[in-house]
Amino acid sequence: MAESKIRVLVAKPGLDGHDRGAKVVARALRDAGFEVIYTGIRQTPEMIAEAALQEDVNVVGLSILSGAHMALCPRVIELLHDHDMDDVLVLVGGIIPDDDIEALRQAGVDGVFGPGTSTQDIVAFIQESCGVAAAG
Repeated sequence: MAESKIRVLVAKPGLDGHDRGAKVVARALRDAGFEVIYTGIRQTPEMIAEAALQEDVNVVGLSILSGAHMALCPRVIELLHDHDMDDVLVLVGGIIPDDDIEALRQAGVDGVFGPGTSTQDIVAFIQESCGVAAAG
């Protein structure tokens, strides 16, 4: 029986239209062997949670540059819990002030990745969190 790929939803919540970083991360995750679904820009938390449910993902990656992370991330997590998706890994990337990181973790965010983070670090974090051995 073949192992299933880790499924990752990459989403841009809110009104932020800058998605270069999200696309770079999505490509890196795809190149690393993950199955990646990119929702595109200007997604509501409800749209993201519904897409995560429909796509049966293991990971939700949120890319936020607008500064709305303290409102959007907890809402996405709340909606994932409403769909009984408590085992989904939630990651956030973007401009996240250091002072907000602990509050995001308390809200249920598993990983926060700021500008300059190596895509290999994100890949390794997902592999480790999902219990997958890193390739060579």
